[in-house]
Amino acid sequence: MIMKHVMIGASLLALSATAASTASAEENLWVYAKGTDTRPKGSTELKLSSISRLGKGKGNGSYAFHDIRPQIEYGVTDRLTIGAELIIFNHNYSITNPDLNPMFETQDGTGSYNNTSIGGYELALKYNVLSPYKDAIGLSFVAAWDHRDKYRLDGADIKQNSVELMALLQKNFMDDTLVFAFNPKIEFERRHSDDGVDFVLEEEISLDISAGVSYRVAPKWFVGLEFRHQSDYLSPEVNGVYEEPSLKPSHFDLKKFQIGTQHQNGNYFGPTVHYARENWWATAGILFQFSGGGSEFAFKQNGKNFDEHEKVHIGWTLGYEF
Repeated sequence: MIMKHVMIGASLLALSATAASTASAEENLWVYAKGTDTRPKGSTELKLSSISRLGKGKGNGSYAFHDIRPQIEYGVTDRLTIGAELIIFNHNYSITNPDLNPMFETQDGTGSYNNTSIGGYELALKYNVLSPYKDAIGLSFVAAWDHRDKYRLDGADIKQNSVELMALLQKNFMDDTLVFAFNPKIEFERRHSDDGVDFVLEEEISLDISAGVSYRVAPKWFVGLEFRHQSDYLSPEVNGVYEEPSLKPSHFDLKKFQIGTQHQNGNYFGPTVHYARENWWATAGILFQFSGGGSEFAFKQNGKNFDEHEKVHIGWTLGYEF
């Protein structure tokens, strides 16, 4: 299955390399990490991205989750870009380990789950402060609001609203041949679900750190490496009672702010490739989980986390500007 998705990503990249003849202003050189560039005033870009998260550890069954996002961005000014994206989820899994939740319970005794649905949408603002081409370092900030009706792990019905705050740093060397990026992001999530028996409420603070390096090996071609860390801090509340009382809950109301206990964490690393012409570009990459863990309630195997994380992430993005 992993090789199948690698070939799909490679095929899309090769197809796009022969289908157009024109270079792009704001390009993603990596799967998760982003640069500081904003769109020129009055310009528009369409993007289509997909990240396939595959595998929940050896002997636990099969798992595939595809996060597909059509997106549009518009340059309000040369420094301010606004964007909107639709979130499409495809889940296809058959989890055999009853300790691997919420996926096992979502199967509802059938032994498998397969569904494609609209997961939600996101609205974002990106503002550039410093340019990596004119200043010592590039700096931009992103603020986003995210609404979801489906849970990313198992595809179950939820209601979730999130606020994301991210800093983007970029440093270029050797006449922009070598590019470094570093993106710390914090996300405040509040979600709930109600199946008629249990009302589950989670206030979660999520930390996401992405970093990438990319080198131009030939005109229009960049190859790179990318790192990603993701962790959550929370304690779930079921029918008004904290399900895991040894975990400190997160709160982010105006009158009460508290970072809870880290429930889980995962770390990924892998290669990326990027190709660009005048008004379009394509990026693909594959990241492997090399370590992970969490609290006593997290599902861990061989030094990795598999309830919230996967063995491998395979991503690709196509961008076209006009």
